[in-house]
Amino acid sequence: MKAGRNKDGAMGSGITSELTHVIDSVVKDKGISREVLVEALENALLTAARKNLGPYRDLEARFNDEFGEIELFEFKDVVDEVEDEYTQVSLEEGRQLDPEAEVGDSLGVKIDTEIFGRIAAQTAKQVIIQKVRDAERLMIYNEYKDRAGEIITGVVRRFEKGNMIIDLGRAESILPRSEQVPKENYRVGDRVRARIMQVHQESKGPQIVLSRRSPEFVRKLFEMEVPEINEGIVSVEAVAREPGVRTKIAVSSRDSDVDPVGACVGMKGSRVQAVVQELRGEKIDIIPWTRDIAKNVCNALAPAEVSRMIIDDEQKLVMVIVADDQLSLAIGKRGQNVKLASQLTEWNLDIKSETEMDTLTREAQGTLGKVPGIGPVLAEKLYIEGYTTAYELANADPELLAEIPGIAKTKAEKIIEAGKAYFRQQLDAGEVEEDGKPIIKIDETTVSPEQEETPEKLEQRAQEAAAKETEEIPLDSETEKIAEEAPVSPEESEEGPPEGVGPQELGQDEEAGTDADISDETGSEDNEEEETKSSEEQETQENS
Repeated sequence: MKAGRNKDGAMGSGITSELTHVIDSVVKDKGISREVLVEALENALLTAARKNLGPYRDLEARFNDEFGEIELFEFKDVVDEVEDEYTQVSLEEGRQLDPEAEVGDSLGVKIDTEIFGRIAAQTAKQVIIQKVRDAERLMIYNEYKDRAGEIITGVVRRFEKGNMIIDLGRAESILPRSEQVPKENYRVGDRVRARIMQVHQESKGPQIVLSRRSPEFVRKLFEMEVPEINEGIVSVEAVAREPGVRTKIAVSSRDSDVDPVGACVGMKGSRVQAVVQELRGEKIDIIPWTRDIAKNVCNALAPAEVSRMIIDDEQKLVMVIVADDQLSLAIGKRGQNVKLASQLTEWNLDIKSETEMDTLTREAQGTLGKVPGIGPVLAEKLYIEGYTTAYELANADPELLAEIPGIAKTKAEKIIEAGKAYFRQQLDAGEVEEDGKPIIKIDETTVSPEQEETPEKLEQRAQEAAAKETEEIPLDSETEKIAEEAPVSPEESEEGPPEGVGPQELGQDEEAGTDADISDETGSEDNEEEETKSSEEQETQENS
């Protein structure tokens, strides 16, 4: 128990002068709690006292609201025999301070603070300044810690290693390079709007991290521009963004009379244009959101038109089939359209053209369609999942096969048995090898894939044949002329041109021939015909 406190002394005028007025002014200007400031003054005086009187004394500082001063007390315990003069006092000395003192009591003696002088005042000043800074940092942290997710406006003050330092008024925030849009450029003094992403409490003060890259930034911009969203009539269901390039946003309406897309677009596009200007020209697609995943996928892939789709609910996979001329439009530049559509719907999308799908279907029917018990639809589904031959079906895992939508464990076992039976038939017929590789038959000769005439082998054969042909030297034009002028024996004329040399190789002169030769041959033939006719006429006259 502490008793016998003497309140007759007072703190030196250097510290206590208008102390209450100073406290009230600081509290009002800095917005710091009065209790925090008073505690800082008490600790300042206590620190100064311990520097002067030593650390072994039991000291206590208290602010007296009545007198507007800080009082300093030293406490000692009353004992029969004193062992420590700094913390203990004898019964006789104790009763001099308090006549009713008994052994075990704690007596407090007020200490005159004037003995500390300038040291106490300087220490108090330093402590107050530090406490004010800490209090301001705590206030800023408490102000912004619950504002994460809000959009705030600031001014660019400086750049540090690519990061932008934004002045928010009472505090500074940071816009990291990783949260900046690549195509946006700012200068010192420009105004910036960004979303508060995180607020950290650090030794140097709170760190407010901003972002302009997040998809939630676009969501907040629409909430600010579209009153129906704030009222809860229109909801933003999902946002997918490629920062600086394109954003897709899906919206729905709770009121059937309110068009969610029209509400976000605004009169003559005024609302969406305001968001586009804030995003520095970034393209925005607004689509209606429904509970039907097929409609959502079709809307998300717009402007591409979807022909049909295959949906796997368990794996959240959608195979989208589009016309050949719509394939590039559905995928988008660098896969941008399908990527944003996948992010928006939260489903994996696989885009295929009609030609690719027809090819896949034919391949499935040509392999798995021949297995007894497997129809066209099931064959196509198995082919898509990676089962392309009866050998792969025969060696499939029933549990993995049963994970395919529409195939139960019992059905998976039947499919495997059918695959084994058909694979044995292929082995007996000599169509495949033991490892499932097909055997190709050419001219009733069985040829394995290793013995098959590959394009490389055929090309090599063609090169060898061409090399043999080049070994025979063709006649040049001079040689041809000499050959034409030289006499030809009847035996040589009957044999015809040399072997390997055709009419096209003999040149234009030989093809055309000599006009004289042709006319002589023609004339001789006509004479023979006339002689034959005259002899026939003579025989007729004799007979008559």
